[in-house]
Amino acid sequence: MDKEYYLKLRNKYLPEILRIIFILESPPASGKYFYDETGSTTEPLYNEMMKALHYKPVDKKDGLEYFKNRGFFLVDSTYKPVDKIKDKERETTILSDFNNLIDDLVGINGKKSQLILIKANICRLLEDKLKLKGFRVLNEGIIVPFPSSGQQKRFHTEIAKILK
Repeated sequence: MDKEYYLKLRNKYLPEILRIIFILESPPASGKYFYDETGSTTEPLYNEMMKALHYKPVDKKDGLEYFKNRGFFLVDSTYKPVDKIKDKERETTILSDFNNLIDDLVGINGKKSQLILIKANICRLLEDKLKLKGFRVLNEGIIVPFPSSGQQKRFHTEIAKILK
């Protein structure tokens, strides 16, 4: 699937009043994309994001509407699935798409958006670069792990801290 496919799914859920943009790595190679409303509510990122917001969705579309209505939006640093490639190649792909990410963010909400970076490599690679471009990164120095592989509890702890 290409970038246009993901953007079409995502942009349906752009909030009218945008509070926070979560920046993640990329859509997963598995195809279980956060904004794919035909997906399951048990998909790791979606499920943990709903738990973090203390919301039990009826179905995926319901949760996505709730997410949108709270003023939240999720953007990937690259729309090339990188979760199944080596770390070095993954970093290169993310960094080579950095200007596309900036264009995307500016197109969504200028530089007014508050950002929360999710996943250790995204925090490490992009925090300083985004701040230099004039964006406000809410989790300054706080690594918010991706909510899987035993990192769910830490994800919830850090998100709760940042959203306070």
